[in-house]
Amino acid sequence: MAIETINPANNFVVKQFKAISDEEVKEKIEKAHTAFLNWRETSFAERGKMLNNTANVLRKNIKKYAEIMTTEMGKPITQAIAEVEKCAWVCEYYAENAEMILQKEFIQTDASESYVQFDPLGIVLAVMPWNYPFWQVLRFAAPALMAGNVALLKHASNVPMSALAIEELFLEAGLPENVFTTLLIESYQVDAVLKNSLVKAATLTGSEPAGKSVASISGKMLKKTVMELGGSDPFIVLADADIDDAVNIGVTARTLNNGQSCIAAKRFVMVEDVADEFEKKLVNKMNSLVIGDPMDEKTELGPIARADLMLELEYQVETTVKQGAKILCGGKPLDREGAFFPATVLSGVQKGMLAYSEELFGPVAIMIRAKNTEDAIRIANDTPFGLGASIWTKDIEKAKELAKKIDSGSVFINGLVKSDPRLPFGGVKTSGYGRELSHYGIKEFVNIKTVWINDSVI
Repeated sequence: MAIETINPANNFVVKQFKAISDEEVKEKIEKAHTAFLNWRETSFAERGKMLNNTANVLRKNIKKYAEIMTTEMGKPITQAIAEVEKCAWVCEYYAENAEMILQKEFIQTDASESYVQFDPLGIVLAVMPWNYPFWQVLRFAAPALMAGNVALLKHASNVPMSALAIEELFLEAGLPENVFTTLLIESYQVDAVLKNSLVKAATLTGSEPAGKSVASISGKMLKKTVMELGGSDPFIVLADADIDDAVNIGVTARTLNNGQSCIAAKRFVMVEDVADEFEKKLVNKMNSLVIGDPMDEKTELGPIARADLMLELEYQVETTVKQGAKILCGGKPLDREGAFFPATVLSGVQKGMLAYSEELFGPVAIMIRAKNTEDAIRIANDTPFGLGASIWTKDIEKAKELAKKIDSGSVFINGLVKSDPRLPFGGVKTSGYGRELSHYGIKEFVNIKTVWINDSVI
């Protein structure tokens, strides 16, 4: 795929970029390694100051960065602004907490003194997606840099302006050159980066095929990886749920970022007692969304990020309808300039239909009916994915017990599934492995080193 920015709101080519050569990639890796040898010697206070500076630069240029994202992948401008603010938050969180999280852990043993320390690994490659062009990168970079690592970024080929802007962001914040490096490369060039002995680990957020490829190569090289892959999160509505609240949050959970989020609510699993009411109210709410120019602050739903992705979504919807599902609203690309797909509700989805088992990356809500609570949990787990899930009920104690039975990396009770710097984020099954954020995330890319001391020989 060519490295270029195409505005999905009008399909205009904004800017094209040439991939750097393999030799240039090698040089950048060597420079990153040299930078690491110095960066790992800096104190947490020094790194923290630079991460706080990064947060300040993000807020100072919030509109500029937001407009880059909206231009490149079509997210509504208000959501792009919120994304930049969240990036500032994760920088400040790790600037404030990294030293405490990574302090030595003293453990009493037969030694005179023994403890665990957390040393940086070195160069970490991040292969990142287009749907949250800044957030996905910053949520990796903030903890990795604070731990003393340096970063290489291979961003999605349709968001090169975001990739370059992030590199410039860190330089403007005062980080030394080559501590964070953007590699404008084609996908096939990633193999050589992973195989370079100076690159010690990799993290990928993206599709299952991309994850398998990076994990396979890294595994052969015995390099640590973290994978955050696709999801088809269940949104479980029980008989005693507050239906109006569930509908309001459910629409947001399905259409945020134009429905292009791994942790979006995709499968709405409703017990029969409330299915009719929930479905009717959800359709009304979905139909009321304002679709239009993502640069307009009134817009709630913008275009799909690329025309080919819109066509793939259309195929998934059409196939599921042929298999017996019904379209309650939306269902077809809009007859207008750009890659616009309306908010869509598919009713009567059952096992064996395409939408039951595949991830639909766009504003399409899948309605699945369950006989009762036990059946709803069974359906929720009847998927290869396991990223997030939400349960809607007034019985909190019952929900806590049900949360234990759901195969996912997170369960939100009466709330929108979201990432938070203070909490671990990641999945199970084909949704990946490892964790980002919180104290778990920063420890993914460190050498957890035991130090054992016998001072009796002195």
